[in-house]
Amino acid sequence: MSAGKEQSNSAPTTSGFLVGRYDYAMDPKRRFTIPATWRDLMRKPGSVYIMPDPHLPCLNLIPPGEMEARLDKLRQRALFDKSAGQAYRIIGENSEQVSVDVQGRIRIKDKLLQFAKIEETVVMIGALNRIQIWSLALRPEEKTVDQATLAEACETLLF
Repeated sequence: MSAGKEQSNSAPTTSGFLVGRYDYAMDPKRRFTIPATWRDLMRKPGSVYIMPDPHLPCLNLIPPGEMEARLDKLRQRALFDKSAGQAYRIIGENSEQVSVDVQGRIRIKDKLLQFAKIEETVVMIGALNRIQIWSLALRPEEKTVDQATLAEACETLLF
């Protein structure tokens, strides 16, 4: 599949988990590159979804397959369900679908970059089924592994 085409089936989001950390400086046009390894796992999407995190001061990059799986669940709701309609509107207004160029670069609108306080350097953290995008000021690199926090995370996910 070419980098310019978006995959639009409801297959699993990726062929593996999105893990690791990458720090990138934005270019003068305020674009940054999604690592090739992650683009391969996401099946080289033509676009991705960017949503502010409702609990943390970061953005979430959601692969098309993951978003499609979520949308399938939403489509089960009544078309004019009042609470669902309000949720759709709020999420839609504060999110965006961005194109991934042939070099794997994306440009997120300024409103969302400001929400996450991202200025020059983007920190991308693989969060298994999505990528969290952080400001370097809010997510400095840890020099060691916090084993207690890791143990709690593993227990939460039933490892």
